[in-house]
Amino acid sequence: MLNKKLWKNFDFGLLITVILICALSIVVISSASHAIETGSYKKVIVQSFAILFGIILLFIITLFDYNQISRLSKIIYILNILVLISVLFVGKVSNGAQSWIHIGPIDIQPSEFSKIAIILTLANTFKDMDEVRSFKDLIGPLIHVGIPFIIVMLQPDLGTALVFIAIFIGMLFISGVRPKVFGGLIAAGLAMLPVAYKILKPYQRNRLLSFINPNLDPMGSGYHVIQSKIAIGSGMFWGKGLYNGSQTQLYYLPEAWTDFIYSVVGEELGFIGAASLILLYGIMLYKCWRIAFMAKDKYGYLIAVGIISMFTFHIFENIGMTVGIMPITGIPLPFMSYGGSSIVANMIAIGLLLNVGMRRQKINF
Repeated sequence: MLNKKLWKNFDFGLLITVILICALSIVVISSASHAIETGSYKKVIVQSFAILFGIILLFIITLFDYNQISRLSKIIYILNILVLISVLFVGKVSNGAQSWIHIGPIDIQPSEFSKIAIILTLANTFKDMDEVRSFKDLIGPLIHVGIPFIIVMLQPDLGTALVFIAIFIGMLFISGVRPKVFGGLIAAGLAMLPVAYKILKPYQRNRLLSFINPNLDPMGSGYHVIQSKIAIGSGMFWGKGLYNGSQTQLYYLPEAWTDFIYSVVGEELGFIGAASLILLYGIMLYKCWRIAFMAKDKYGYLIAVGIISMFTFHIFENIGMTVGIMPITGIPLPFMSYGGSSIVANMIAIGLLLNVGMRRQKINF
């Protein structure tokens, strides 16, 4: 049983903020998927079920001390790698990536849960390191992240692979790394960019070129961002109203309920709706940072920072690509985009954060 004293540290504000974002998600998905027009509420139902299931898992995760996970780190890492490898053989192809495993009526995207596994196991790697003093100290952590990074790139899923990098950099930075080592790592990464560009798939290269100039291929790789910017711009201050966005309702906006759901918010709810959503994310991240700074040990602090790095990258990249300031990578907007795997994985992440916050103080009997 969970000690009642721990509930005093439960951040209900964080949970309420997440639920508000999820509630907005259901409403916007109903519009983006044309549920009213077609009478098909499948996506709304799936999203609602994923949210409820995720909240149940969230509370289950708060029942045990997060430090117990540290002992299972090797098992978690090995299972994560095995599942990611299995996707390459039995995975289902969707939108050009072999990232899904079909189990009965459910499609699961293991790479979404892999992010959580990387955070938990990398935190265990960094927690015993006082400071990263040399490049030799980076070999273990780089291999730790590099293996799943390569496997996910083979699917290929560039967006998730970039999330791994964001998590690694965030956790490395707060672990105590010497500026010379950190600067050298960044320089090495930049030097590898030409090589990385060459190994990208043709459609991924086109996305990067379209980011620089969408009009190079307005009916192809640049189509998404052009239509997204039109949708957001046409919403102006108050928006066109739910179920009334021309780009959304006339099917001009591709992937409206997943990658480009922020575009629907901008078009139908206007600047007010789009800014309100960003404000909710700001509140969520603030509360996440507050939990991180109050963590009772380095392991909890690292878990929290890893999750914050993941959320921050997702939010910045997704919203950025809808307004044309970031390349299209296909990663979802947390708690907003349609997708059961993403919702459940993000709820698990929030559950871990709440767990760290609840146990920020030792209980004295």
